[in-house]
Amino acid sequence: MSQACGAVSLLTAAVVVMFAAAGNPQTNQNLPDYVALLPQVKAKAPRIDPQKGYLVQQLKPDVYMITEGAYESAFVTTGKGVVLFDAPPSFAKHIVEAVGETTREPVIELVYTHMHVDHIGGAGMILKQVPKLQILAEEGTAEFLREMQDPHRPVPTHTFKDHYTLKIGSLTADMKVGHWHSPEGDLLIYIPDKKVVIAIDAFSSGATPFMNLDLTMNMHEYLRFFDQLGAMDFDVVVPGHHGTPANKEDLAIAKSYVTDVYNTITRILGEDRQALKTRAVQKYGPENTWAIASVIINDEINQCANEIKGRWINRLEGVDIWAASHCHTALVYAEWDVGPR
Repeated sequence: MSQACGAVSLLTAAVVVMFAAAGNPQTNQNLPDYVALLPQVKAKAPRIDPQKGYLVQQLKPDVYMITEGAYESAFVTTGKGVVLFDAPPSFAKHIVEAVGETTREPVIELVYTHMHVDHIGGAGMILKQVPKLQILAEEGTAEFLREMQDPHRPVPTHTFKDHYTLKIGSLTADMKVGHWHSPEGDLLIYIPDKKVVIAIDAFSSGATPFMNLDLTMNMHEYLRFFDQLGAMDFDVVVPGHHGTPANKEDLAIAKSYVTDVYNTITRILGEDRQALKTRAVQKYGPENTWAIASVIINDEINQCANEIKGRWINRLEGVDIWAASHCHTALVYAEWDVGPR
């Protein structure tokens, strides 16, 4: 069973810290010195009306994305009703309203892309507004939700394994289960006639992945995902975060970043750290093997993070924030899953 994505609670905690720090100069001084948001990221950011709290963008005919600037869901008009993909709690109260501003078709189906609460934790609110709502998910996600008994994430009304093609009205959406992020399963959703892909929590436009390479529980599959998506014929990707649709260029940049992290930590793991090990043995004693290992691992991660920041700090948002966690995830994969080469 995986841990639920903690982005909602993290964002809440960040707001609390921000207000506390505003009234406490001493606390402000202790906060990390992160670089300012990159100009190119600011330029691409959606303009959200603060009074409204959300924005609807048309991606292709009949295909729309809703965002409040941090999270994204998508919906498709089909002629037989609206199919919604995900219901983030951060703007769930606006979803039915947003759909109603766009089309007279009612919401009839909700698809869970995966089980993390920050992407589907508003589903309970949607169900209250649409009591006959059908909810579709892959079986791994459904099994997890049955066990959780979370009213904010209602148990799906129908499920599938591995692969499913959803056909409603004019919509044909091909869904394949992957495991690049959540062990219960992630949906790679493709709407071929629109050349639109929905791939939540894999990469973002203009930014690095979230911490630990978007909380991946399977870096082997995560690395393969970029080639899998790259082989598809698409124009637009709904990536789930930052409020900006992604494209093939964004995918290429994300792949290059992740590959650089992996190649960097792999090279560093092959370097000689005997001198550091000797110092650690002298300080902690030869029997304290975990202390020795910790010193070496932290040194490898810090070297990797510093190299990555040097190459990427001006190209993507969040490099100085998450590079160390990305290097940590890559180290675990390279050291224990792949092993010495």
